[in-house]
Amino acid sequence: MSQKLNSIAVLTSGGDAPGMNAAVRAVVRSAINKNIQVYGVRRGYNGLLTGEVVQMNLRSVSDIIHRGGTMLCTARSEEYNTPAGVKKAADYCRSLGVNGVVVIGGDGSFRGARDLSGAGIPCVGIPGTIDNDIACSEYTIGFDTAMNTALEMVDKIRDTAQSHDRCSVVEVMGRRCGDIALQTGIACGATAILVPEKPVDIDKMVVEKIINTKATGKRHFIVVVAEGVGHTEEIAKYIEEKTGIESRATILGHVQRGGSPTLRDRVVASAMGHHAVELLSSGIGDRVVALQEGKIVDLDITEALNMKRVFDEELYNIAMDVSI
Repeated sequence: MSQKLNSIAVLTSGGDAPGMNAAVRAVVRSAINKNIQVYGVRRGYNGLLTGEVVQMNLRSVSDIIHRGGTMLCTARSEEYNTPAGVKKAADYCRSLGVNGVVVIGGDGSFRGARDLSGAGIPCVGIPGTIDNDIACSEYTIGFDTAMNTALEMVDKIRDTAQSHDRCSVVEVMGRRCGDIALQTGIACGATAILVPEKPVDIDKMVVEKIINTKATGKRHFIVVVAEGVGHTEEIAKYIEEKTGIESRATILGHVQRGGSPTLRDRVVASAMGHHAVELLSSGIGDRVVALQEGKIVDLDITEALNMKRVFDEELYNIAMDVSI
């Protein structure tokens, strides 16, 4: 990026996540502090095709740091996922004088950012997804809030499970990544945790554990299932059939995406947003901001997209050892 950075845009794409507003706020204020004009793009990449863009100022992002969701809204765009769509978006950026874009979202959003960078508009991606499934970053914005929401819900469910000597099978979000299930399961003292990264044997991993744990005097049980494992209703019915313990399934669903972001999500989002502006203002684009070993870093966007996510085997083994 050879030209002076005069104006940038910020957008949120893909699924919403608590903390996205904190990242938007950090981008806007960090840019304005450098005398860089900022545009907010509504409804993701689609906003670059439909012209849903507003100029932002300091007050545009007042009182949003504590709000869940995304003030810019989010959407997916089939049109953008074509060469013609990317060119149209890049041309629109140039017509506004925008020569840098911050994209907050997941892998799909980063692929869109890579394409826009290839069309001449330098982009920096910030990982925002509750699933914590971005391979290049050990943490994604929204993950902590989603886990705390899930934990709060499971603790409430435990009250009624304990009252009735039941087994509660609780499905949390995480289609390809079991991090929410794993950490929530440890935190709530689940008897069994099922994640998509591990082969599932219901008899060995759930039924036998419940029977063995019941023999020690326990009368109520929690089983946490990641969305990617699925079949939650069937699992509950199977447990009841094999153990004789009344079992109920609960699917928490999108409640995990909402709510006021936790302190950690607000702080990490703010640091990542600031770093993204620092990159663009230094003439650096085509990057992804990440958290590695507790520090904010950045990587080439193509390199980041090609990385393979590593499941935390050590934490999983700890979970198996303590859930007895």
